[in-house]
Amino acid sequence: MKLRPLADRVIVKRLEAEEKTASGIVLPGNTAEKPDQGEVLAVGPGKKNDKGDLIAMNVKVGDRVLFGKYSGQTVKVDGDELLVMKEDDLFAVVEK
Repeated sequence: MKLRPLADRVIVKRLEAEEKTASGIVLPGNTAEKPDQGEVLAVGPGKKNDKGDLIAMNVKVGDRVLFGKYSGQTVKVDGDELLVMKEDDLFAVVEK
């Protein structure tokens, strides 16, 4: 994949949807909720502050992140559905 996000944007690939509930009920594919976790595939250089200094990004490629269900803009690249969103749209990095 040859995408380079601009400014404070990140490219995220959603993780696969959970097909079982906590109680063990199997959900059909179309009723499962969109996952709100993903893996960061690419990170922009960061945004500039009022003085023109670059503010470094807090996430890096490979991080597992949490975001809102309807966050970001969906794009298709090489058959993969990816999300482009600003770093501010991310809620947290999931630590291992």
